[in-house]
Amino acid sequence: MALSFSRECHIVVLGAAQFVHNQWIESYDPTIEDSYRTQVSVDGRQIVLEILDTAGTEQFVAMRDLYMKTGQGFLLVFSITSPSSLSELTMLRDEIIRVKDDENTPIVIVGNKADLEDQRAVSRSKAFALSQRWNAPYYEASARTRTNVDEVFIDLCRQMLRREDTDPAFEVDDKMPSHHHSSSNRRVRRRRRESGHRCVIL
Repeated sequence: MALSFSRECHIVVLGAAQFVHNQWIESYDPTIEDSYRTQVSVDGRQIVLEILDTAGTEQFVAMRDLYMKTGQGFLLVFSITSPSSLSELTMLRDEIIRVKDDENTPIVIVGNKADLEDQRAVSRSKAFALSQRWNAPYYEASARTRTNVDEVFIDLCRQMLRREDTDPAFEVDDKMPSHHHSSSNRRVRRRRRESGHRCVIL
């Protein structure tokens, strides 16, 4: 019977509005701004998600290059009620590719606020065309009703695991910007899971 290793994935959410609500998360550390932890199963592998939701926070801009450099996968979120929020994703993706020098960085595009269909200002076809151009999955989701929230994280994890399994150059580590994680917390987490594989999704 094959062993199922626990892997740690650090996810950063970028875009128009805060996407993760901590009622979905098993544990929440109020000393780490907009940071959440939970565990999911992806194709039989247990994955520990550590999610940094930077979407909608102006403070993130100064740290953007650092988060992008240390990340390995990204959730790009826009609101289906805001065409300008979709346009902003192009700038974010261009910057990710510039910082990482990798056209194939794992990305999932999320059209948030799917519960506001009567206020829709971005057509599904326009968002889907963008996702095809970038070769990235597209989901319509609602943080308020939790629609498709689990699915977007699982899809992103699956992309990362596939890259890790097939591309030796796709190295994994668990470095996060130091102002979000104290060194003592990180040392504890490393000891706790020192036998597991780690993948970083920022």
